[in-house]
Amino acid sequence: MNDDHRHDDSHDHGSELSEMQLRVRALETVLTEKGYVDPAALDAIVDAYETKIGPRNGARIVAKAWTDPEFKRRLLADATAAVRALGHESRVGDHLTALENTPKRHNMVVCTLCSCYPWEVLGLPPVWYKSAAYRSRAVKDPRSVLADFGVKLPDDTEVLVWDSTAESRYLVLPMRPAGTVGMSEDQLAELVSRDSMIGTGLAKTPGAH
Repeated sequence: MNDDHRHDDSHDHGSELSEMQLRVRALETVLTEKGYVDPAALDAIVDAYETKIGPRNGARIVAKAWTDPEFKRRLLADATAAVRALGHESRVGDHLTALENTPKRHNMVVCTLCSCYPWEVLGLPPVWYKSAAYRSRAVKDPRSVLADFGVKLPDDTEVLVWDSTAESRYLVLPMRPAGTVGMSEDQLAELVSRDSMIGTGLAKTPGAH
């Protein structure tokens, strides 16, 4: 893939705002000026989903599945019920499916029509997840997309791409890293990234930055 595609996909951290971002900021400004919304409240909601409610919940779910075979079995059989049993209620879709990554199979998630995303377990969707480039390329050539994210899989590893919908969403259960025997669930949860739960990344190895 060429550098232009990489730039468009997800790795642009510049200051330019997209048309949608500009529209959102303009709407927020108008609503704030009219007294309909409190910017501090909006910031608190965004922070909660981005750093507290979302990916931390998903990381704990993955860590529990790594350490509790019975929970893992229930998670793979019916993720909605298993996650609900831990006290996590989904507000953005009733059906959550867990997809297990193995040495022979790697799962990644895309939404070709919108930005369907289980906020309660993954946090806020990254900008690149909603981009047309990611949606189309993930379906057509998932290995090149994974390579862009630094994920290089063995040739004999099958890559499956799952298209989420408004009714059906996915949580990827990444492989447990080597060198984690004896680690607690809290310690393991620190190794689980949002990208690893989408399938565009792998769980971190202990001591990795």
